[in-house]
Amino acid sequence: MNLNTDRDTPELPYKTHTIVLGNEKGGSGKTTSAMHVIASMLKEGLTVGSIDLDSRQRSLTRYVENRRNWSEANNVPLALPDHRVIDRSSLDSIKDQEREERSRFEGVYAELVAANDIIVIDSPGADSYLSRLGHSVADTIITPMNDSFVDFDLLAQVNPDTYEVSRPSLYAEMVWEARKRRAMADGGTIDWVVMRNRLSSLDAKNKRRVEMGLNSLSQRIGFRIAPGFGERVIFREMFPSGLTLLDLKDSGTNLSMSHVAARAEVRQLIATLELPILTERTTATKQTA
Repeated sequence: MNLNTDRDTPELPYKTHTIVLGNEKGGSGKTTSAMHVIASMLKEGLTVGSIDLDSRQRSLTRYVENRRNWSEANNVPLALPDHRVIDRSSLDSIKDQEREERSRFEGVYAELVAANDIIVIDSPGADSYLSRLGHSVADTIITPMNDSFVDFDLLAQVNPDTYEVSRPSLYAEMVWEARKRRAMADGGTIDWVVMRNRLSSLDAKNKRRVEMGLNSLSQRIGFRIAPGFGERVIFREMFPSGLTLLDLKDSGTNLSMSHVAARAEVRQLIATLELPILTERTTATKQTA
């Protein structure tokens, strides 16, 4: 049944919870965050489908491939997502490109929804039709940002003298449009979570100003703020092996205090997301206890 009222929003098969990692700036830890969300869901015993919408960089795709290769080379079984990458269209006209990309996205998304509990979509670090399609099916959008006014510009323009928010950014407006389309398509809502990455341990004046600006903007355009990952080398070192902080015991790594602290950050992020499927399982466990 076609419930769609806007052809910029794909038909929505219903079953899973879809998490979209979205950010139109690079270097914010988007793919690292996506892989840790995937690993967290797999650790919960859930089936996970993942989609890489950045067919040029393919960062999430390489992360999953590295994970598979490390697992096979070291004979250590690691849970893997059902992963797909969607290529951009090479057709001539924009209309034909969008039609082809839409068809590819709907086909892959429907297949993954039919077989998985959770879908995690890693979107490109720039505006694109595929990115907008991904955002439009989200139940949760996670936007990682580095904790500075350089990345704050992703969300809003700031008065350089007063540091007050003057207007939402183009990306914030795109999320707003995705929310409207989702409401029109199925009456659903999108929970938007802004994740503050690379937080400094120092209580710097700039850090406080960013926090004040985010708190003000969150009330205006409707997102929640989540503590993200600190500036830890360990996050970057894991990419070549495809491991996450949740895999360290399985991989035989001796845990340092930095590992333990970073793993706590991952768990705090997952708790902050308040995913319905995890909440329902916790409630059911308490009722049967």
